[in-house]
Amino acid sequence: MTTPQIPSLDEIPAAVREELALFLDRQRDAIASIGAPVTNAISYLESFVLDGGKRIRPLYAWAGFIGARGLEGTESPQAMLRAATSLEFIQACALIHDDIVDASDTRRGNPTVHRGVAARHRELGFHGDADFFGQSLAILVGDMALVWAEDMLQDSGLSPEALARARAPWRAMRREVIGGQMLDICLEAEGSEDATLADSVNRFKTAAYTIERPLHLGAAIAGAPEKLVAAFRGYGQDIGVAFQLRDDLLGVFGDPAVTGKPAGDDLREGKRTVLLSLALQRADASDPAAAAELRRLIGQTEDPSEIARMAQIIAASGAPDVVEQRINDLTRSGLDHLHNAQVSPEVTETLEELAHKSTARRM
Repeated sequence: MTTPQIPSLDEIPAAVREELALFLDRQRDAIASIGAPVTNAISYLESFVLDGGKRIRPLYAWAGFIGARGLEGTESPQAMLRAATSLEFIQACALIHDDIVDASDTRRGNPTVHRGVAARHRELGFHGDADFFGQSLAILVGDMALVWAEDMLQDSGLSPEALARARAPWRAMRREVIGGQMLDICLEAEGSEDATLADSVNRFKTAAYTIERPLHLGAAIAGAPEKLVAAFRGYGQDIGVAFQLRDDLLGVFGDPAVTGKPAGDDLREGKRTVLLSLALQRADASDPAAAAELRRLIGQTEDPSEIARMAQIIAASGAPDVVEQRINDLTRSGLDHLHNAQVSPEVTETLEELAHKSTARRM
C-alpha cells in the first residue's frame, strides 16, 4: 500500500477539491434513498463547492498545521487535509444563506443558488411561487452544507486528542460567522452609522472565519503552543479585516468582471460598512446636502444613475483614501505578527503572498 503524497501549499486547492468530490460521492446513496428531488437539490450544493472558490480557508488551516510543525507530529496529514476541507462546507452554507439575505442575483459570475432553483421551478412549471421555493430550498441546501461540515471534520481520521483541541476554534468560528451575519442585517435594518459596529461585522463575519480561525484550527490540531496560536490569530484578525475593507471598496467601486457581482451592489443592498460610515461623517462636515442625499438613497434604489451618484458622493468625501490607509496599516501589522511567529520560510512566504493578494485585489 502506497503512502499518500503530502501536498505542498500550492497543491492544497486541487487536493481540497478532490476531497470534496470524494466526500460528495460517499453521500450519494444515502441522499438517493430519500428521494430523487433531494438528489436534484443537492446537485446545487455539489456545483457550488466543486466549481468555484479559491479554497482560502482550507489553505489557511493547512498553513496553520504545517506552521506549527504538524507534519513532524503523529496526526495523519490526510486526516488534516479532510479536516481543512470541511471548511469549504462552512463557506458554502454562509454564502448560500448570505445571498438569500442580501437578495443577490449572482455569485462568482453565476446565478445564486436560490435564483437558480427559482429559474428551474419556472422552467419545469412547478406549482406555487418560484421565488419562495428557491429561497426555501436554498436555505435547506445551506443547512445540509453546515451538517456535512461537521460530519467531515468528525470523520476526518484525526485522533480524539486533536479533535478535542480543534473544538474551541471550530465552535468559535461557527458562532462568530453566524453572529456576524446577524449583526450585519441588524445594522442595515437600523440604518446604523456606527463605524465601531461596522468594524465588528468585519471582524466576526469575515476575518474570523476566513483567516483567523482556520489558522487557529490548523495550529490547534498540530498542538501548537499558545504563543504561536496568538501570533497566527493576530495575523488572521488584521489581514482578515483588511480583506473585508478591500471587499467594501469593491462593493462600491469594483468592476463586475472582477467581482462577479453588479456594480455598486453594496449600495443597492444598503450595506452598513466602515466605508459608508466614514463617508457620511466626512460629508456631514464638508457637504451636508450630499450626506443627506446619500442617506436618502442608500438601500432604497436600484437605479444605476442613483447608484453611480452614491459612489460619486463616497469618492468625493475622501473616505476611500482613509480606508486604503487602514488596509495598508492592517496589512503591515498582520505581517508583523507573522514575522514574530518565526515559522518556516515556506509558510511565511505563502502567508505573506496571501496577505498581499487578499488586501490588494483589483478594483
